[in-house]
Amino acid sequence: MNKDLGLTPTAFGWAAGIFFIAYIACEIPSNILMEKFGARFWIARIMVMWGLLTAATAFVVGPYSLMIARFLLGTAEAGFFPGVILYVTYWCPAAHRAKVISTFSISIPLSGFFGSPISGAILGLDQWLGLHGWQWLFILEGLPASLVGLFVFFWLPNKPADAKWLTAVERNWLERTLRAEDIRNPARAHQSVWRSLADPTVLVLGLISMGSLATGYGLAFWLPQTIKAFGLSDLKTGLVNAIPFGIAAIGMLVWAWHSDLRKERVWHTAIPLLTAADRCRRPCRLPVSRHVVARAHRAVLRAARRLRREGTVLGAGVRLDQSS
Repeated sequence: MNKDLGLTPTAFGWAAGIFFIAYIACEIPSNILMEKFGARFWIARIMVMWGLLTAATAFVVGPYSLMIARFLLGTAEAGFFPGVILYVTYWCPAAHRAKVISTFSISIPLSGFFGSPISGAILGLDQWLGLHGWQWLFILEGLPASLVGLFVFFWLPNKPADAKWLTAVERNWLERTLRAEDIRNPARAHQSVWRSLADPTVLVLGLISMGSLATGYGLAFWLPQTIKAFGLSDLKTGLVNAIPFGIAAIGMLVWAWHSDLRKERVWHTAIPLLTAADRCRRPCRLPVSRHVVARAHRAVLRAARRLRREGTVLGAGVRLDQSS
């Protein structure tokens, strides 16, 4: 793909990164619109547009058209992950939420685990029907998302009250339990979007999320090219690239199970993040003094105390109480 489109490493980095400019700009409006139009319609809309734009990326002709396609893809996909997390809070009591969210989130490493070798095999379709292998990769991995989006539109209920597959007893219990949690953990008064963005808790969590996503996406974007540089075939590159994602999938389930068992959230979040930061630092040989580590430790503790005291994340619209 880099050769066919004339992509330099810098152009590839811009194409990868411009996606997030659109994603960030549209993230909050997307979640607000999901609340207005309902989860069923909005999640289906995201998936259908996401899949179609991914497939359309197969027909870009150079760096600039690739950047435009990536920007549009970011606009279409914005709000999907936080929207699904918000949707989970409509259904799942707090005591079970970590396990449920991890079960959903495990789709990320699983997509890498299964998708890497599949992608390697698809790249072998080079020149089939006159298309390059990377073009088939976008088409064959994009269109299924649109088909699943149509399925979501006709099947996914907005809230428990709309779920026909629940009995009246199950529906009443679930609604009563979630309502009781809302009473025990009242959210703070409504604030404007700009005031919410300036909230210290939102800023701290946003900074944490930024660091986490930067390491994850850096791995996803550059690891296959790094492996390929060792002279492996496309299929072998995909198989080797799948290894860390398979380990991550198992680790996520075990860690979430342990978090639910201990009913502890802060350190179950902080420890993996600090470990990832340290592992990413070491190959770069970045000097970090004990003083800096101590300050980071104190910052984590302050953020943890603030989260426990306030119990709410306004920007995402997701309640985080001590048992969620």
